[in-house]
Amino acid sequence: MAHKPHSARRFLVRGRVQGVGYRYFAQRAAHELGLTGFARNLDDGRVEVYAVGPEDKLSQLAGLLHHGPRWADVRGVDEQEASVQEYGSFRIEA
Repeated sequence: MAHKPHSARRFLVRGRVQGVGYRYFAQRAAHELGLTGFARNLDDGRVEVYAVGPEDKLSQLAGLLHHGPRWADVRGVDEQEASVQEYGSFRIEA
């Protein structure tokens, strides 16, 4: 069976998403979906999530990111195609 080429997406999440466990939420969701990449806080208060994997799994992740963890208040998620970079896992970056 042929290996499906992976896609990559960058999500920029706005709202109350820092200090509420959002990066850990994203990491757990991505791990469960078998995605690789990273999540990190940005200086402007947003969280950047970069994920690599099959298109259908990226779409599932997008849906989860719109909700976020319990204490988050997600106001919006900007989504853009990104170039595929190989990561061995999904990690949290400072």
